[in-house]
Amino acid sequence: MEKAITVVGGDLRIVKLVEMLINDGYKVYTYALENSEDLLNLNGVEMCPTLDEAISHSKVVVGPVPLSSDRKRLTSPFGRNSVDIEDFIKKLKGKYLIAGTINIKEELDNNQIQYTDLLKREEFSVLNTIATAEGTIQIAMEETQRTVHGSNVLVMGFGRIGKVLAKMLDGIGAKVYCEARKNEDISWIKAYGYNPIHLNNLDEYLGKFDIIINTIPFQILDGQKLDLVKKESVIIDLASNPGGVDRKAARDRNLKVIWALSLPAKVAPLTSAEFIKETLYHVLKEL
Repeated sequence: MEKAITVVGGDLRIVKLVEMLINDGYKVYTYALENSEDLLNLNGVEMCPTLDEAISHSKVVVGPVPLSSDRKRLTSPFGRNSVDIEDFIKKLKGKYLIAGTINIKEELDNNQIQYTDLLKREEFSVLNTIATAEGTIQIAMEETQRTVHGSNVLVMGFGRIGKVLAKMLDGIGAKVYCEARKNEDISWIKAYGYNPIHLNNLDEYLGKFDIIINTIPFQILDGQKLDLVKKESVIIDLASNPGGVDRKAARDRNLKVIWALSLPAKVAPLTSAEFIKETLYHVLKEL
């Protein structure tokens, strides 16, 4: 019996995933990946001319990570034509969707479509932070005029990304400060040997940092706080839209802000694809 799976849209991570699925014996039906040179003439992949045809071949549809950036069109940088989200949802009737950062959950629920958001899976989220942290440090190295080693670095937020980032930064000799609002996180920051800063006391410290990395998906660094930041500091914002930094206020103050989204896709698409595949297989086994 043929092992079949449908893949619609996605970036280079998804292209690499398709190659891995084929190597594992799957027949892969794709749509909105037509412009990927890596998949052209690859045995085991069938690029379908229509979305309907691609979806018809499998009970499981793998979508992009993130699924959509504007809730109107599917993320499909390798697609010849854009995929309308409403049309995509209609065609998913009776199928199971696996994608990342699914921001149309209400619409899927209303249409009784089952789905798994990869970013809500702990195993994927934890592994994904590795590429995010490495990419962040790469940006810091490229955008500053001094070594990260010996620099005063603030990591805002002590969730998954914050923990991995702090460990890597500490490992290369940065002076690591971690901001958190929960007392239990402050205790863990102390236990790991980093310098803790409670959110309520952040203003007292902002002027000392060479690099500020935000992981909090709320705007913490507003104009008032940015007034306290050193002019030569580099701010790297990892938070999803709308981000954790008032970018207009930063521009008005001539502060360098890099809004670094989807770093795993940019710095480690092959490794990220391996993480997606591993989590995908877990989901398929559970189904």
